[in-house]
Amino acid sequence: MIKKRTIPFYRDIRILKYLWQAIFGLFVFGGFVYLMNNMVAGLQKQGVTLGISFMNGIASFDIGEQLIPYTRTDSYTRAFLVGILNTLFVSIVSIIFATILGFILGIARLSNNWLVKNLSRAYLEIFRNFSLLVFLMFWYLGVFLKLPKIQESIIWFDQIYLTNRGVAIPWFIPGDTFSGFLVLLAAAFVLSVGLSLLLKRKFRKINDLQLLLFTFLFLLLAAFLGYYTLATKPFIIDLPFITDTKIKNLKGGVILSPEFMALATGLVLYTAAFIGEIVRAGILSVSKGQFEASKALGLNNWLTLRLIVIPQALKVVIPPLTSQYLNIIKNSSLGIAIGYSDVFYISSTIINQSGHAVEAIALVMATYLVFSLSTSLFMNWYNKKNKLVER
Repeated sequence: MIKKRTIPFYRDIRILKYLWQAIFGLFVFGGFVYLMNNMVAGLQKQGVTLGISFMNGIASFDIGEQLIPYTRTDSYTRAFLVGILNTLFVSIVSIIFATILGFILGIARLSNNWLVKNLSRAYLEIFRNFSLLVFLMFWYLGVFLKLPKIQESIIWFDQIYLTNRGVAIPWFIPGDTFSGFLVLLAAAFVLSVGLSLLLKRKFRKINDLQLLLFTFLFLLLAAFLGYYTLATKPFIIDLPFITDTKIKNLKGGVILSPEFMALATGLVLYTAAFIGEIVRAGILSVSKGQFEASKALGLNNWLTLRLIVIPQALKVVIPPLTSQYLNIIKNSSLGIAIGYSDVFYISSTIINQSGHAVEAIALVMATYLVFSLSTSLFMNWYNKKNKLVER
């Protein structure tokens, strides 16, 4: 009887592929442990211990941009939360407006009108090649800080004030029935989503853009009814104005600081140039036969774009568009150069006061990681949802 010859483990490829991965993993882990021990030893020599208990200390510094109440007697944790919200605010605003402007530029780049086509082309070629940091400094030092003083402010539509202290716009002040108004809007939103799903199931030709428009109009109707049927107004519109005192100042509405305006403007205009090229590439990826078929059906250019071209182009547009959204979130940290109170700016102040650089930077890195991963998860879900299924 012939014995079956076995392969030694050190020559068995089935074992070796796992063995080498395990060795590499141990090597990386060992290097990480060595660096951590070296860092801890260095900090101990300086009398510093690792931990985040310092975040309970009193901040004792002011923050210009505040979406939630904050005073200098609050903790570092509260100050860090203010920075997180400021980063989220400027990122979301920039993403929305950069997307709108980018799609307009991408479509205009393919226009048959010579002037529109070449103007959009010039915009894309010029703005993509700027240094973002220099571009932000231009908007901050060369534009928003050079606006007139409050006494000589530029007034648009009698409600928007442009000054070197910021841009004041109308805002809303909640009333006594505001909580009931929010409940009404929440109920309307749930109802509109349910109706949208029923409509899509019954009429499969309805696309997501139409359902989104339906939901928006439904919410707008609910807001209109709630505003005029509740016993008291759920909110009042607070208009900005210039105080009639010896020292003029802006009051009322909401005042967007020059730092926020410069950062948001720079991010929008800069990123929109890249999004425009992405949209142009996505539209060009749609076969010419689709355009010819739409014209044969009698569809105009707008309907062709909305119903045929854009839905097919999204499969090409969304992956690189996700990268641009991530760039906006991470590039918002450049606001530190112009004094915008984002999470990185506030963490730098915390480091200067507490001396806990490692922990503060680790918290900032974790914050941007959470923002980026959340954005990627949402965009990947949306990309999968809109993926074309070929028969």
